[in-house]
Amino acid sequence: MSPLGNQNQPVVVGVDGSEQSGFALRWAAEFAAHHRAPLDIVFAIEIPADYYGPGLAGPLYDRATLHRQGKEVADDAATEASALTAPIADVTISASAIEGSAVAVLRGRSTSARLIVVGSRGLGALRRTLLGSVSTSIARHADCPVAVIPDAPVDAEGPVVVGVDGSACSTDAIGIAFDEAARRGARLVAVTAWSEFYRYEARSTMQTEAEALLSENLAGYAEKYPEVHVDRVVVEDRPARAVLNASAGARLIVVGSHGRGGFAGMTLGSVAQAVLHGAASPLIIARPRSQR
Repeated sequence: MSPLGNQNQPVVVGVDGSEQSGFALRWAAEFAAHHRAPLDIVFAIEIPADYYGPGLAGPLYDRATLHRQGKEVADDAATEASALTAPIADVTISASAIEGSAVAVLRGRSTSARLIVVGSRGLGALRRTLLGSVSTSIARHADCPVAVIPDAPVDAEGPVVVGVDGSACSTDAIGIAFDEAARRGARLVAVTAWSEFYRYEARSTMQTEAEALLSENLAGYAEKYPEVHVDRVVVEDRPARAVLNASAGARLIVVGSHGRGGFAGMTLGSVAQAVLHGAASPLIIARPRSQR
């Protein structure tokens, strides 16, 4: 079974008809095909707060029209996804338009999804809402891993980069990163950062401890994924900055939703949040096992 979950669980992608969400759709379609997983395309129909006008007996918007337009966007996305997946694998594709906020709809789907995919920014339903707020909210609250896709072409030859800090979420991230590197024929860059903040030991000692931590966390993966070449990066730096520095030209970044010192109920740790806002490559945020 993939570190991301059961093969029968769908990859869910949120679309809104914008160019930005098109990048997320194409990434999700290819991901689903390579994983032989179903693809679930979702358009959220966000009914405006001023649906009923002041002093008016009837609504300002035609609900049926909003549903029809949303379904057209979802169906068009399904047609594009079908063309993308066909050369790779036979993928079951579904498309739906569901009434509700994008965050609520996608979070609801996350309870049974393998992965939620959203654009890093874009236009929401009725071209009112920045998708950036959706991606941030989903990354904080989804019940499965979340992929956030930037609105720019991805370097197909770049490495997969993973942040490692010894936490449970980091362990999940490592599993995902190795699996993705193997599937994509990519090298893997594993990054661990350390700091002397509030510590009174020699830098050489802290460097050695960090190298040992990285080795311990990667143990066993070389045997499971012998085809994956691993570059190890251990630096004195802030964790998010170390990951972002190592991810220049990366085809994928993988981090845990929170690290050491976090707890199961946390929504999103500071490192994951900083990488989310600074990444120029597709990013998968691994959610803790207790929340799946």
